[in-house]
Amino acid sequence: MHGFSRRHTVEQALAWLDAQLHQLPAEEVPLREAAGRILATPVVSNVDVPGFDRATMDGYAVVADSTEGATSYNRVALKHVGDAMPGSPFHGTLAPGEAVRIMTGAPIPAGSNAVLPAEFVDACSGESSGSIAALATVSPGKNVGQRGEDIVHGTTLLDTGRVLRPQDLGVMSSIGIGHARVVRRPRVRLVITGNELLPAGSPPHGVHITDANGPMLEALAVRDGAVVDFPGLVRDDADAILTGMQADADVVIVSGGSSVGIEDLAPTLVASHGELAVHGVAMRPSSPTGMGRLGQRLVFLLPGNPVSALCAYDFFAGRAIRALGGRAKAWPYRSMRGTLTRKISSPIGRLDYARVRLSDGQVEPLSISGASLLSSTTRADGFVIIDQDSEGFPAGTDVDVWLYE
Repeated sequence: MHGFSRRHTVEQALAWLDAQLHQLPAEEVPLREAAGRILATPVVSNVDVPGFDRATMDGYAVVADSTEGATSYNRVALKHVGDAMPGSPFHGTLAPGEAVRIMTGAPIPAGSNAVLPAEFVDACSGESSGSIAALATVSPGKNVGQRGEDIVHGTTLLDTGRVLRPQDLGVMSSIGIGHARVVRRPRVRLVITGNELLPAGSPPHGVHITDANGPMLEALAVRDGAVVDFPGLVRDDADAILTGMQADADVVIVSGGSSVGIEDLAPTLVASHGELAVHGVAMRPSSPTGMGRLGQRLVFLLPGNPVSALCAYDFFAGRAIRALGGRAKAWPYRSMRGTLTRKISSPIGRLDYARVRLSDGQVEPLSISGASLLSSTTRADGFVIIDQDSEGFPAGTDVDVWLYE
């Protein structure tokens, strides 16, 4: 066993990582599968929506001038010449003094220029005899939706890089698009190592502990847009770990065995079969973090302690997954300002990740150390970062809190 020969700063580690990142190629998926995906090309409409002038309420399509002077006391007779329904338009041309019964969304008949609402029409005795009575005046264009009032042909509706929302799919469908061109989701292989581990959901017993990192890391990667392959736990065996890391994936995340102990096999395997670019980072927790490449795969070596694994994922692996999938590299966490209730101390030269709890704008530090205490993250509302050039913050300082949400 030996210590780290050097520890990279977080900035150095991120600089190496960012130089490796590129957006994955695009693929086409059915529109119904595109929600939450990242749009790879702009969506430009080739049609007007609506593609015709249409009624915006139920009533009668008329020539507006034919209703001039109509009131409930001065009924104006109009000839009822037909009906217009959505998908079943009136095919004739309306003349002055004529009316077509029309439903909301139906095309406005040729010759008409307004819709007289049904409540301003007395049709009780007239339709069967071919006439109705207008009880109000309408102006030209009244209650008529114009062609293209929603979407005009040639309009760019959605830009590249957009996270597609359900309403976006509705708009795309409305202009006749059945497939979306989106960024391919990164394929992530999880290699969770440790002879002491039991599968998730197993009761811990004796000297064995239950895997916490697998479910946590899988959920984080899925949140960041990945397709995750997690076939099960891997024993502390060089061949088994190497096989896991050589999976068909864009990103390999190894949890456990990332330090410099006699069972910390992953760093040696990456260095022997690829490139170990970073091993050891000046941060707490997560100092044994490593990064490198095996062929085209980005490999992240995360500590086995759960809080360390969470922190290293957030700083490094999650950043890579988001960037490869076309998402913003930055944390997907909302931040807020709050006032520290007591001091947080940190040595110069190391970045610290402090879990905190919030109450009415007050920030209570919970923990910086205790990398194995995963429950500290469930009790916490978020975390505060103490930069490597800072000795911490005294009580009463306003700090930025990144919220677990």
